[in-house]
Amino acid sequence: MDDRAKREVLARTDIGALVGDYVALRKRGNDLIGLCPFHAERTPSFHVHPDRGFFKCFGCGVGGDVFTFYERVENVTFIDALQALAKRAGVELQPWSPAASRARSERESIYAANAIAAAFFHRLLVLSPEGAEARTYCEGRGLDGETIRSFMLGYAPASWDALVTELQREGVEAEIAVRAGLIRRGQRGFYDFYRERLMIPTHGITGEVIAFGGRSLGGAEPKYLNTSTTPVYTKGRGLFALDRARRAAAKAGALIVVEGYLDCIALHQAGFENAVASLGTSLTAEQAAELQKYAGQVFVCFDADAAGSAATAKSIETLVAAGFSGYGVRIVALAPGTDPDAFVREVGRDAFQHALEGALPWIQFSLDRRIERLQSDGTGPAAVAREAERLVRSTPREEWDRWRQYVADRLRLSADDLRAAARSSQAPEPFRAGAPFTRYAAPAELPTIERDLLTVLLEEPALVAEYRDRIPVERFQGERYRELYAALVRNAGNLERSSDVLAVLNEQPAAKETAIGLQAGERAALAQFRDSAERRLHLDRIVEMLAERADRVRMKFLSDRIGALQGAGQAIPQNERDEYAYLVEKLDRTARRRIGTKSG
Repeated sequence: MDDRAKREVLARTDIGALVGDYVALRKRGNDLIGLCPFHAERTPSFHVHPDRGFFKCFGCGVGGDVFTFYERVENVTFIDALQALAKRAGVELQPWSPAASRARSERESIYAANAIAAAFFHRLLVLSPEGAEARTYCEGRGLDGETIRSFMLGYAPASWDALVTELQREGVEAEIAVRAGLIRRGQRGFYDFYRERLMIPTHGITGEVIAFGGRSLGGAEPKYLNTSTTPVYTKGRGLFALDRARRAAAKAGALIVVEGYLDCIALHQAGFENAVASLGTSLTAEQAAELQKYAGQVFVCFDADAAGSAATAKSIETLVAAGFSGYGVRIVALAPGTDPDAFVREVGRDAFQHALEGALPWIQFSLDRRIERLQSDGTGPAAVAREAERLVRSTPREEWDRWRQYVADRLRLSADDLRAAARSSQAPEPFRAGAPFTRYAAPAELPTIERDLLTVLLEEPALVAEYRDRIPVERFQGERYRELYAALVRNAGNLERSSDVLAVLNEQPAAKETAIGLQAGERAALAQFRDSAERRLHLDRIVEMLAERADRVRMKFLSDRIGALQGAGQAIPQNERDEYAYLVEKLDRTARRRIGTKSG
């Protein structure tokens, strides 16, 4: 049995949505209730608990998880249920073979060994006299008992083989522990890899302990000793604390990315539960792709030093290449020489919240870096003007006027100087200081918002009636998606569950085909939405995004018109100037509001 796939299906499947395909459910408190599909009844006694992932009928006594429900309602075996639900959730099942079976068995054994090690380290930190130094260190870093328990922080003792002995006592094979990176083989036997360190476990997205970071307590080098590549962990692919941050990110639509373990833990303790750590000098493409699964906006908050600034610039390129664009990436500027952990402990959560609200658009951060180089290398005024105009023209066309004025102010030039330089300059070069601006608002990404919206509505069609007035059909730019949405709006009164959708689309084969494609291919993205309340929060964000997109289209139209009038030497109507300025300010204000943090 592919146990990892089973856990992943459970993590990604909304049991309320699954049962809702077969049973008419209504909300009662945190639960969903309806008539039991497994015995005849007139009064609902069938309860679904989306927050806990199981169902229970108080009439006939049947209960279980999504697999139990699917097996019984479809009258299939567990293997058949696993295959069907994995396809529904977008989980790839590995074909059975002796080699694949051995690999799965090895991974499960490593997960078990890591869990035993994490419990051992945690017990020593919390209860053992040996953990006194580590407890003092935690106190000095401002970590309270709840945070220590929540993140399962631990202590690896100075002993040569304390963990080796613990794993042997628990029946873990030494070779498995070696493969997990927990112990090493020496000339005289096995010995512990981690010794005299604060231990920080990293969890996979489905909850397993996949790696450890060991923080030196006595000044030993390296400061952090991390798990190297194992069958269950590859550095640069996952993000620390994403397993817990994804829920907060779903509500806020944003993630905060920091460099280190303790930066991330400190932010969580301060209430910023959508924080994750890259555990490296800059983000990788795999990490950026993972971030995009859970949020549409990222706040990068690396250490405020030269290395942190360089890592930020590289991370911008990676994030934009992964599909983040526009104001989807913002840079949090801290005081020089500090980091998120020290900042939130010394200055406070309110100050960090203020820093988030003042985060720079990545375009501005990248322009500032390039301008600083221009100002420091002794370039002549004419060359500066030409280079500055190249910078401006590397930004999105609708942003030229705004950033031209910004660059001009920074260089103590006039905007007219930059425009004049444009007429004598060559074609703009690619912008290298940050990310390639030409990827901003690429047409290919526009239907993504529409696809996301439709996927949520197909998961819970009853929401169509609730949102149709807030989302006009004409807001859709993708023809296929517009046709499907228009059909859903026309039939909103007949949509209660997912199974109703295909029924009302029988006479519209193209729209029906689009709906089937979305239902089959996009369900995995909805693992974060456990109930109607979370879906409504997500739809509310989409409403704002569509309105923002309409504003951007209008702003681009005005920018093009103003540019054409300026080029022809004609006067620009004051009302158009005012509207353009209003839209620029409005869009910037909207972007600054997208800060994800727990209130209170």
